[in-house]
Amino acid sequence: MSAPTADAAGGIDAAYRHCEAVTRAQAANFFYGIRLLKRERRRAMYAVYAFARRVDDIGDGTLAREGKLRRLDEQARALAAPAESEDPVMVALADARARFALPEDALRELIEGVRMDVIGTSYEDFDQLVLYCRRVAGGIGRLCLAIFGLRAGAGAEVAQAGRLADELGVALQLTNILRDLREDALGGRVYLPAEDLRRFGVLPRQEEGEELTAPALLTAPALLAALEDGGEAQRMAELVRFESERAREWFDRGLALTALLDRRSAACVLAMAGIYRRLLARIEAHPQEAARTRVSLPAREKAWVAARGLLGVGV
Repeated sequence: MSAPTADAAGGIDAAYRHCEAVTRAQAANFFYGIRLLKRERRRAMYAVYAFARRVDDIGDGTLAREGKLRRLDEQARALAAPAESEDPVMVALADARARFALPEDALRELIEGVRMDVIGTSYEDFDQLVLYCRRVAGGIGRLCLAIFGLRAGAGAEVAQAGRLADELGVALQLTNILRDLREDALGGRVYLPAEDLRRFGVLPRQEEGEELTAPALLTAPALLAALEDGGEAQRMAELVRFESERAREWFDRGLALTALLDRRSAACVLAMAGIYRRLLARIEAHPQEAARTRVSLPAREKAWVAARGLLGVGV
């Protein structure tokens, strides 16, 4: 794919400004890190986020299931013919794809991950959940890696960098899942593995021969009831801590990626992952609060983490 001509530069600049506005408004946790990149890479990250946000919004929207699936199919077709689009997100994304050879399979995995949301996929065990996380967040990690710069001499470690970017994406998604437990359950979605929900008494243990995986729409009321039952607070706290420890392990592995990146790219990763690690630490330290409401960090704390990332200091 070739880059758009200079005649189209004004339209491309406007498209990138649109993507930046979307990112600034809707990706407070990521925006702090993205701002640490140089202009061309920063703009490409805005384009990737704006596309991911659009796909995610389709899954979270008010359309009926078939309408959402049609919209996802439209996004997949737009990826196949970006030159035909006047949509600012697709215009910016096409330019970013030309400049950074963004992996098309990763863009399509985002769509497939949200498709899993729309059809109500549930997860019996952690391995099944990881597959979903690799699609919706590991794909983002691989797209980011295509935009980031490797440090001098790290060219032979591209495969390792891809694996670490994928693991870091899984860590971020697991944190999102824990942050949004109540909100997702209210929407009929359950991401935590059913085997874990049974282990901590949210779902009844099933008899031998019973079908294991229950549809998410059936498990959501049980999870929501446990979240709202004060008598279940200790049990829910243990479940949240258990899942938090898992996420922390994925962070510990994935953050080795920063050793392979150039200084600004590493700073971006340290800022974005650092904000999420602090969010995870807050969830783990106050699991009852996480079960009641969506936990977040104040803006000043996010700015502090981003500043430490620029200095090459993790959190």
